[in-house]
Amino acid sequence: MEFWQNIYSHFNPVAFSIGEIQVHWYGIMYAMALLSAIFIAKWFIKYDNINIKDDIFDSYIWWAEIGVILGARFGYILFYDPNSFYYLTNPWQIFNPYVNGTYVGISGMSYHGAFIGFIVASLLFCKRKNINFWFITDIAVLGVSAAYIFGRVGNFFNQELVGRVTDVPWAIYVNGVLRHPSQLYEAFLEGVVVFLILLYFRNRKKFDGQLALMYGIFYTIARIIAETYRQPDAQIGFLVGNWLTMGMLQSFAILFVCISLYVYKTKEMLK
Repeated sequence: MEFWQNIYSHFNPVAFSIGEIQVHWYGIMYAMALLSAIFIAKWFIKYDNINIKDDIFDSYIWWAEIGVILGARFGYILFYDPNSFYYLTNPWQIFNPYVNGTYVGISGMSYHGAFIGFIVASLLFCKRKNINFWFITDIAVLGVSAAYIFGRVGNFFNQELVGRVTDVPWAIYVNGVLRHPSQLYEAFLEGVVVFLILLYFRNRKKFDGQLALMYGIFYTIARIIAETYRQPDAQIGFLVGNWLTMGMLQSFAILFVCISLYVYKTKEMLK
C-alpha cells in the first residue's frame, strides 16, 4: 500500500509538452470522455435499432458538446471562481489560456454548469430540428454516464478535487496529508453505478425521458454521497455547518427538479 499511498509523488500530471504547451493527463481524459460518450451512444443506437439518422445525431453531438463546454466554464465562474466579477466584466478572458503572456491553460470547470449547458443546447437543437427532446437525451445519457468515469479519473490524475483527511488504508498522500481518493469514489458512484442502472432500464423504460431523468436523479444522489468524502473547494468551504457544500446544494436543486419532472411524466403516462 505504500506505493499507492504515495502515488502522487511517482506520477506527473503532465503527459508531455509541445514547446511551452503542456498536455495534461486531465486533458487526455477529457478527450477520451468525449470520444467514448459518442462511441457508446452510437453503439446503442445501432444495437437497439433506435430510429434516428446518423447526420442528425452527429449534428446534435456538436451542439451538446458546445453547450457542455460553455456551461461548465460559465458555471465555474459564477459559482466557484473568486474572480467572478473580473470575468463577467471581461468576458473575452473566460477562455484565454494565457496570463501575463504565459500559457497556463484553462482551468475551472463545473459539472452542474455543464449539465445546464447540455440541457439548454439540447433544447435549442431539438427546437430547431423539430425533434423530441426527451427521446434524444435518453440516448445521450447512456454515453455520458459511462464516459463520466474518464472525467473523474482525469481529476485524480490532475491531483485536484481531493478528498477529506482520513486514515483509511487506501488513503493517499496529498501534500503530506492522507486523504480519501474521492475522485475515484466519484468515478465509481457517478460513472459506473449510474451507467449500470441506465443500462438495465434502457429497454424497460415506460416513457421518453425516463432515462434522462433517472440519470439526473441517480447522478445527483451519487454526487451527494461522494461529496461527504470530498474536500470542499478552498475558496468556498462549507456553506452550512461541516456538511453542506456547493456541490451538494446544486445537486439537491437538480434532484428536486428531476424528481418533480419524473412524477409529472409518470402521471401523464397513466392518464
